[in-house]
Amino acid sequence: MRVVVADDSVLLREGLVRVLQEAGVDVVGSFGDGEELLAALPELSADLAVLDVRMPPSFRDEGVRAAIRARQIQPGLGILLLSQYVEVAYASELLASGGSGVGYLLKDRVASLDELQDAVERIAGGGTVLDPEVVTHLIGRRSDPLDSLTPREREVLTHMAEGRTNAAIAETLFIGTGAVEKNVTSIFQKLGLEDSGTDHRRVLAVLAWLQR
Repeated sequence: MRVVVADDSVLLREGLVRVLQEAGVDVVGSFGDGEELLAALPELSADLAVLDVRMPPSFRDEGVRAAIRARQIQPGLGILLLSQYVEVAYASELLASGGSGVGYLLKDRVASLDELQDAVERIAGGGTVLDPEVVTHLIGRRSDPLDSLTPREREVLTHMAEGRTNAAIAETLFIGTGAVEKNVTSIFQKLGLEDSGTDHRRVLAVLAWLQR
């Protein structure tokens, strides 16, 4: 897997590059801002771009803007945004830009090599990975329409939105896969969503509903 990284902090950028390399990832480019990454992207044949949300010059949403433009330059490019804080608006904007293979994680959660490797692999494979805190904020913004869900269905929905498979959800909640499948079916019925049969599409559908 070929990955490019953009972060204005040299320390964080080089630390991230090292962690990715330890996870067996081929880091083909490292940049101090989004514009540098975009300029080099066409020559790098990258599979995934990892960007800080806030970078020069304004330190607001340059990473988000660069991520959206990167997908226009190279459709299908996986995107992983990293942030110091929960910024739901930016996560929503990335998801609303369309396409699969996106992620949004808090920086303090990428200290684990296993968690980062899992996230990178799932995003590169077309999946969606969201930090649990971001999922909580998204669901909290839509609390009223979710009142019809049972506590167990809400738990399953949360894990679905984090990009977990049915098997992973079953293992986490200590229930059978069949029970998870029944909950997923019930969730889609209650929310008026059609199960597409693919994990990343169902996650995007749920998130689209939560944001509307």
